Amino acid sequence: MYGFCEWLEGSQWATAIHQSLWLFPLIETAHLFGIILLVGATSALDLRLIGLAMKREPVSRTAGRLLPWASAGLAIQVVTGFCLFASEATRCWENEAYRIKMVMLVLAGLNALIFHQTVYRRVASWDEARVTPSGAKFAGCCSILLWFGIVAAGRWIAFL
Repeated sequence: MYGFCEWLEGSQWATAIHQSLWLFPLIETAHLFGIILLVGATSALDLRLIGLAMKREPVSRTAGRLLPWASAGLAIQVVTGFCLFASEATRCWENEAYRIKMVMLVLAGLNALIFHQTVYRRVASWDEARVTPSGAKFAGCCSILLWFGIVAAGRWIAFL
């Protein structure tokens, strides 16, 4: 994997990002904007699932309003994150905070996948209930904790 990181980092476009005075900060700013969209929308939905916000709002309506924003944020995150990684691939690969972030990203993805394939498939039966099923609450709690960890680990990458 390290060889791939060296190759990627040595590519012309990754080198241009790394050496540019403005390109890396612009991409990082877009990455932060993606975090705002993704984590903001996801956290709002998670708070509804946990029962701490929007209790009178049906879960399906909340999800319908927020998931497009989360999806847009995720798309921005993937593109900008890959560009940032490519520009410092070997450094990232050796960075413990980066590895922790990647593990938590996989776990967050699995959490969302499992939630949507199980509990959310039966949303019609509990959509307007003030108390959501324990599986939905668990998924919401895991999501908030994982996204907090992902953002924190992302910040730590610069300092480790």
